[in-house]
Amino acid sequence: MLQVRIHGRGGQGVVTAAEMLSIAAFDEGRHAQAFPSFGSERTGAPVVAFCRIADKEIRLREPVITPDALIIQDPTLLHQVDIFSGLKPDGYILINTGKTFEELGLTELVRGRNPARLCTVPATEIALRCVGRPVPNVPLLGSFAAISGLLKLESVVKAIKDKFPDKVAAGNIAAATEAYRIARKKMEEVANA
Repeated sequence: MLQVRIHGRGGQGVVTAAEMLSIAAFDEGRHAQAFPSFGSERTGAPVVAFCRIADKEIRLREPVITPDALIIQDPTLLHQVDIFSGLKPDGYILINTGKTFEELGLTELVRGRNPARLCTVPATEIALRCVGRPVPNVPLLGSFAAISGLLKLESVVKAIKDKFPDKVAAGNIAAATEAYRIARKKMEEVANA
């Protein structure tokens, strides 16, 4: 079972990201579940959402304590909340930023981790360009499909079409596709290093 924890702030589409991730997995014939965890329910407050993906029925219902993957939609949370708590040693880390892990002050955290499972993507910039709004969730789903190889981009696109009306879906599909390409390129560079 793959367990994903998504961190962000209210208004960034954290809950929607978990839902679309589960829809994409379901479309590929897997079992999936998605649910949020709210503290203060207001725009800008920290929000966490969870997604589980498995090849058999999922019976767990508690929050994800030991994630296989972290998707961090808001890098301002990096040094405010213990986002990395419980992350498995071989876990994926995807952060919405144009900076490197070193520039983020995370050198010690990523030391010894598989660089093919670490990626930063400027998802907010991509969303602004493609969607016209600073909502990084969909570009990060495209990036996650690229770095993990656990989902196809086509499944993410279908989940976007299922979630949004055509006009909104078009920009989000462009954002997910662009972020997918950026992440794939970064993963190819790591493989060739």
